[in-house]
Amino acid sequence: MPLGGINSNVWITDMDRADIRGIDLAMLRAFDALLRERSVSRAASRLFLSQPAVSASLKRLREAFDDPLFTRTPHGIAPTPFALTLAPRVEAVLNDLQGLLNMDRAFDPAKSDRILRVSGSDHSSRAMLPLLCRELTACGSHIRLAWELADYSQLPERLRKGDIDLGLLPRMAPAVGVESELLYEDTYLAVARRGHPRYANGMDLEGFCAMPHVVLGQSRSMLDDTIDQILARRGLVRHLQTAVTTFSQMTDLVASTDAIAVFPQRVASRYAELLDALPLPFELPSYRLYVCWNARSDADEAVRWLREAMVRLGRMGH
Repeated sequence: MPLGGINSNVWITDMDRADIRGIDLAMLRAFDALLRERSVSRAASRLFLSQPAVSASLKRLREAFDDPLFTRTPHGIAPTPFALTLAPRVEAVLNDLQGLLNMDRAFDPAKSDRILRVSGSDHSSRAMLPLLCRELTACGSHIRLAWELADYSQLPERLRKGDIDLGLLPRMAPAVGVESELLYEDTYLAVARRGHPRYANGMDLEGFCAMPHVVLGQSRSMLDDTIDQILARRGLVRHLQTAVTTFSQMTDLVASTDAIAVFPQRVASRYAELLDALPLPFELPSYRLYVCWNARSDADEAVRWLREAMVRLGRMGH
C-alpha cells in the first residue's frame, strides 16, 4: 500500500503526465511549508532555505502535478483547490516517512538535523534557550531550534496545525485542548521601579490600585480577570494603562515610570537590578508553566526528546 494509505490513482491521475521519480522529499516539505506559511519568503525561513531554492521546488511541483498549486495575492500566495486536496495526503506521506525513519531506532540528537519549533515568552527563551543550545553543541547535534514569541490565544491551534512542535503556556489551571506537562509552579509578585516612594513601606490594596498598571498580552488573560474580580469584590478597580507583548517591554516601562505590574517570582528575580518586588496584598493561585504539544507528536521521537530535555532543564535548580 502506498504511504499514508494514498490511492495511487488519486495521487497521480495520469501516468503519462507525472511519475513518482519526479517527486522528492524536499519538494513535499516545500509544499507543506508553502501551504502553512502562504508566503515563499516565510516558507524559506521555516525550512532554513533560500527563497530561490523554495521557488525551484515549487516549479518542479507545478510540473509534476500540472497545476499552479499556489497563486499570487496582495498578501502572499493562496493554494489552488487542487493544492488543498493534496494537503492532507502530503501531510500523511511526511508523517509516514518520519515514522519510517524512527522505526525501531532510539532518537539520537547528535545524528539529527531536524528543525524544531517552540513558542514561548521572551523570559522563557532567555531561561531555556542557552541551556538547550549548550546541550546541542555538547553532543555535536545539527538540530535547528526556531523560537517564536507566543500568542497564547493561538497556541493550541498552531500546535494542532503543526506550525510549532512545543509551546510553553502559562496557566493557573491545566491547559485545555492540548497535551501538557507541568514544568514548574511559581508565586506572583507586584513589581515597581527601584525606590518607588509609594511603596517604601510595602503595598496595600489602595497602593496596588493607586498607580497605572502594565499588563502582558493584547487580550484579556485569566490572570487579569482573576485580579480584577478580587478587587471588584472589595469595591476597588485598577487602571490598566498599557498592554505589551514581552516581559522585557514591561520591565523597561515599569523601571522608567510610576506604573506597576504583576510578575511571576522567577521573572521578577531576573530583573531585580531594575525593579523592586513586593508581596501582593491579596492571594492569587500559583503561576504554572506548562510544556504543551499536540497528541500527534507523541509518536515523534525528536519532539519527545526536546520535550523531555525542556522539562529536565527547566526544572534544574527549582
